Amino acid sequence: MFPKFQYVRSKKLMEAYRWLDCQHCGIDDGTVCGAHANSSKFGKGRGIKASDIYCASLCFTCHMELDQGSKMTKAEREQMWQAAHEKTVKKLVEMGLWPEEIPNPLEFNSTKV
Repeated sequence: MFPKFQYVRSKKLMEAYRWLDCQHCGIDDGTVCGAHANSSKFGKGRGIKASDIYCASLCFTCHMELDQGSKMTKAEREQMWQAAHEKTVKKLVEMGLWPEEIPNPLEFNSTKV
């Protein structure tokens, strides 16, 4: 039996993702939001999003390509999200926008693919 996944849901964190430019293409077009991970190891399940700590700041175009695109393989999409996620978390921490009460996923190595 698998242990129950500990989800973090945070409006404050989801709003912070919007402060950054796209962490994949660099655009700042007003469409950037937190793009949740698409892997079950981050809590993604049927009808449930991954934990809010597992997001990357992505623009609409990159977010759509990540979730529904056909230009990249699954492995490439996972790699794209992982790189953008790590950049996002580091930038939010540097800017003081990562909420103190929320665990930093990069500090406990659970996001390494």
